[in-house]
Amino acid sequence: MIEVGDIREWRTHDVVDAGGHKVGTLEAIYVDTSTDEPAMATVQIGLPTRHRLVFVPLDGASVGPGYVKVVYDKPLIKDCPAIGTDDILPAEDEEAIFRHYGLTYQPGAAGERQLARR
Repeated sequence: MIEVGDIREWRTHDVVDAGGHKVGTLEAIYVDTSTDEPAMATVQIGLPTRHRLVFVPLDGASVGPGYVKVVYDKPLIKDCPAIGTDDILPAEDEEAIFRHYGLTYQPGAAGERQLARR
């Protein structure tokens, strides 16, 4: 697993998909609130005047010189529910992101969020 401290150093570096195609730029890391382990990254994509942030899981991700490689394909990542570059992820939208990637969503026992930005 990628350490939180290590992955923060890759902010603004390229994110590439399983085939090595550039998806966008790493913007932030979100950790799983139950384990405090890196769970998702936001990736800045889009045209220079119309950027947006999409989420991509970090399970199986690896780092190289100037990039973070994820195990998901570019079309799947680009179709993920997005937020604006100045927006925050509403708690009620978390589940849709997990469903998009076929992952199980498990909020905390008292309904706490599963993701927290670091």
